[in-house]
Amino acid sequence: MDNQRLFLFVALSFVALMLWEAWQRDYNAPPPAVATTEQTTAPAAAAPPADLPAATPAPETAVAEPLAETAARTARVRVVTDVLDLDIDTRGGDLVRADLLAYPQESTRPDVPVRLLNDAASDFFIIQSGLRSTTGTEPTHHVVFSAPQTEYRLQPGQTALEIPLTWTSPEGVTVTKRYRVERDAYVLTLEQEVTNHSGSDWSGRPYRQLQRAEPTATGGNRFIYTYLGGVIYSPEEKYEKVKFDKMADSPLARDIKGGWAAMIQHHFLAALIPEADETDHYYSRVLDGKRYVLGLVGPTRTVADGASQVFSTRVFVGPKLQDRLAEVAPGLELTVDYGLLTVIAKPIFWLLEKIHALVGNWGWSIILLTVLIKLAFYKLSETSYRSMAHMRKLAPRLQALKERYGDDRQKLNQAMMDMYRTEKINPLGGCLPIVIQIPVFIALYWVLLESVEMRQAPFILWLTDLSAKDPYFVLPLIMGVTMFLQQKLNPAPVDPVQAKVMMALPFIFTVFFAFFPSGLVLYWVTNNVLSIAQQWVITRRVERGGK
Repeated sequence: MDNQRLFLFVALSFVALMLWEAWQRDYNAPPPAVATTEQTTAPAAAAPPADLPAATPAPETAVAEPLAETAARTARVRVVTDVLDLDIDTRGGDLVRADLLAYPQESTRPDVPVRLLNDAASDFFIIQSGLRSTTGTEPTHHVVFSAPQTEYRLQPGQTALEIPLTWTSPEGVTVTKRYRVERDAYVLTLEQEVTNHSGSDWSGRPYRQLQRAEPTATGGNRFIYTYLGGVIYSPEEKYEKVKFDKMADSPLARDIKGGWAAMIQHHFLAALIPEADETDHYYSRVLDGKRYVLGLVGPTRTVADGASQVFSTRVFVGPKLQDRLAEVAPGLELTVDYGLLTVIAKPIFWLLEKIHALVGNWGWSIILLTVLIKLAFYKLSETSYRSMAHMRKLAPRLQALKERYGDDRQKLNQAMMDMYRTEKINPLGGCLPIVIQIPVFIALYWVLLESVEMRQAPFILWLTDLSAKDPYFVLPLIMGVTMFLQQKLNPAPVDPVQAKVMMALPFIFTVFFAFFPSGLVLYWVTNNVLSIAQQWVITRRVERGGK
């Protein structure tokens, strides 16, 4: 091997290609046109069937009917806890706004929280629920509920809030939609209680659905897109993505027991989690090409006259905190999507989190993690650097061979192989450590990109968000310098074309890494500095005649 850095360049170019293909796969579809109205709900009498699941247990089919015209604005119920600020629309009892109070949209504006749910047309994303019935008036998400008060706030010392909304049909069926929220929790309990005083049996099935417009990707770092769309989980198939374009081409229609459905985006998600022993019909559809629905319908139940029945679901609205997600539902932590390298990424995050618990700063945690990874690969790196040091020592003799054989590549290659055999040097000896470390590098990339703990995590001075690029490109420049210094310790390529490529690599990588998360560049800078120190010591030892 003339130089391991060329191999590294090829490997990381493959990584770049992989990321680009992922971007193409997830974001190449043209963004849908978004309605210009603020809301699209309508009164029950004019409710379009397009946004409702089937009233009877039949396969779901996509309906391409137009969205209804804007209805008159109904009252909202505001609910404020220590971590959530919610709006519940009395029309349907839908969750139409959710602000995450502990997560600012920007570090420079800490008083403006992330808005995950939003009924504004520009970023439409709401959670709907209701009941389909073949007996009497249906309590769908188009009916208007009444609420005893318009605002609820979690007071000091209070552990939970309960928000009831009620509706009664002309036939005498009363539905109480009840939300329960708790302190320091992103999980809400949603109950739909049916009390039947109609004089006959009532039959119905509950539905819960996420509805959103596909956001238009604007601003931000276009190099670090992650998956945005629907996901479902089943004990059999585990974690599956339900992409927006697939909802139109191949609508979801599947019965699942013990699963859940969610819409996810970078660092945050909203999920619907039915009771574990309940078999639900999962469906998807597209409304007029503008909005995407992912939902689930429960089994039909009959409520006798004078009796009551409660339909219960949990709703998660919040950040992708892995320890909390794992406690909410099986597999929910998989929404922190590390891809194919999850088996490597999860231990890396676990170790990073343990280090952070000791030092309290994610930047220093990354540096200490790099030191530990370097120690773990120390012997492999030592073998690689020793091989390169011997190659560097042979550089004058290799150059002499090149001058002797000129353009006769066959004789030159044979002479070089004879020299390697005589000196007992394996020219490929430096490749294995790099091959082994590439998966670690990619896994760490996804850890830094996907983990909400890294979002807006400050390090020192100007580095206020380790999950975003360095705003002043200082770290990428330092990385380029360290690459240049490390290159000087490597054997110079005999081929002049390769020599020119090697001279350009530090500049290429500086540009390449300028758009990567600064936490990843911090890891690479630290790794380069440690590698330079180790390689310098080994090179000096070999040049003095040591092994």
